[in-house]
Parts: sequence; C-alpha cells; structure tokens
Amino acid sequence: MLPHIILHNAMSIDGRTDGIDPDLGQFYEIASRWREDATLAGSETILKALEDMPADDVESELESTTFGPDDKRPILVVPDSRGRIKSWHRLRSCGYWRDILSICSHTTPKSHLDYLKRAKVNCIVAGDDRVDLREALERMNAMYGVKTVRVDSGGTLNGVLLRQGLVDEISVLVHPCLVGGVSPRSIFMAQDLTSPEGVIQLRLTHVERLEGGVVWIRYEQVR
Repeated sequence: MLPHIILHNAMSIDGRTDGIDPDLGQFYEIASRWREDATLAGSETILKALEDMPADDVESELESTTFGPDDKRPILVVPDSRGRIKSWHRLRSCGYWRDILSICSHTTPKSHLDYLKRAKVNCIVAGDDRVDLREALERMNAMYGVKTVRVDSGGTLNGVLLRQGLVDEISVLVHPCLVGGVSPRSIFMAQDLTSPEGVIQLRLTHVERLEGGVVWIRYEQVR
C-alpha cells in the first residue's frame, strides 16, 4: 500500500523556488502539522545542505541508532541511485529524524552499498536503472509502517512524483514577490507534455493568509 504523499514548498507568485527568502520558522511550523512518518528529500537537496561538511569517517563516527516507541520523529528518506551521499552521520546527528534510509537501485555501485552496510544505514533497493519510487514507497509502508510522507525537495523529485501519480496533496506557501527568469527552477520540473491529457487536475482545499503577506494554499490531486 502506498503512503499518503504531501508536497510542501515555498515559492514566488510565478512559481519559482529561488530568489525568495522564506521564513523557515513559518515554513516548518506548518510542515510539522502533518506529523509525517517519513521526510522524503531529493539527493540534490541533501547534497546542497551538506556541501560544507566532510564525508563520514565510517569506522570512528557511525553507530547504529536505537529509538523507542515514543519517538515520534520521522525517518529521513533519500533516493540516491548513484551513491553520492557520504555524510549520513552528519544527517543522523542533526536530531531532526529518528533514523535514516537510503533508496538505491540495482545500478548503484556495490562499493556504495557496502559503505551503507558498514555505516549501518538502512537501505531499500528498488528499480533497475534508477530508483523505482512507487516500489520504494510501498516497501516503506510494509517494512517501516510509513503512512504519511512529506516531501522536502525541489522541482526535480516533485516532478517525478507528480508525473507518476504518487502525490495526494500539494501545499504551497506563495510569497509576495516575482522572480522571473528562463531557468527551470520551479516547484514542478518535468518533461513538456505532448498532449493536455497529462495535465494534473487539483481540487482546492484550503487558503489562508499568513504573516508577511504569504498565502498558504492546499490542494488535493483529483483521481
């Protein structure tokens, strides 16, 4: 069974995710209301957050984690088919998540899978050439009891999830600014459609004005 998938993003009026200065306290206070079981983040998002951090010293720094039934923090899940993330200890030590999970594919280098095993990082292998997100999400539900997933990522991962029909709810914090530009830095990045049949239809469920002129809009996908 698939978990309930929520996209939550901040953007400008013209849909850009760059060039804005969101209030992170506001953003994550709203995000916390879903009480997600898992936070799904794109590898590019994580790599950007970790760009100033060194890679893990696996032998000296990484230890397995234990958590009790009262630990309500979500797990962090990152699709990483190419095995680029090497700072799992830094992610684990942030304290935001109770555990971490890497999603790989059958083309992920064996050396990286061995590293994850030594590093005591849980791993799901799903997909041949690239990560099969549908399979991975179904296995997250079956293996870890994940019922609600909040996506904390940019337009690329959002685009894959939306094109595959995996998203149930979309939440956007629309900031009172216009960015412009021709680079594709929007909350939804995917190949251009060849027909209108691929347009994703949404149903408005909530509109709320927040501090700073920000408007919180929520939609659910029409099935």
